Amino acid sequence: MKTPNIGISAENRQAIADQLSKVLADEFVLYSKTLNFHWNLEGPDFHSVHLYLETLYEEQQDVVDTVAEKIRMVGHYVPATLKNYSQLTHLTEKLKGKNDSQSIFAELLEDHESIIIFLREEIQPIAEKWKAEGISDYITGLMEQHEKIAWMLRSHLA
Repeated sequence: MKTPNIGISAENRQAIADQLSKVLADEFVLYSKTLNFHWNLEGPDFHSVHLYLETLYEEQQDVVDTVAEKIRMVGHYVPATLKNYSQLTHLTEKLKGKNDSQSIFAELLEDHESIIIFLREEIQPIAEKWKAEGISDYITGLMEQHEKIAWMLRSHLA
């Protein structure tokens, strides 16, 4: 691969790729869990929640792809195995509750909030320490997407 000449040093591009790889792992695990919940949901609100979960996993699939593209943009290859993701993620694949909407939404809320916290912590270093303001802006937007979903999940659980 030809080295990108984008005004970010090799060392900083490596640091950014390392952090984005953690983001990718979290996003992929969240995608997988959301798909699992979509497939295995049970309960009286099945139809509406099943459709909502489908919307969430489709949006999540786009996020996964975009994060992977950001890693490539800074000149690195994407960690793309389940083993990589399990080593890099902050989330757990172990399911805690039942297959009803309350349990599913509580678990998804916990995961979205965990991702929000991690992303929030990355915004400043990416922009200031590693000189990648565009990626920092992307991370801010991604955090806002997770905040909106977290709000919706919280509202369902209220």
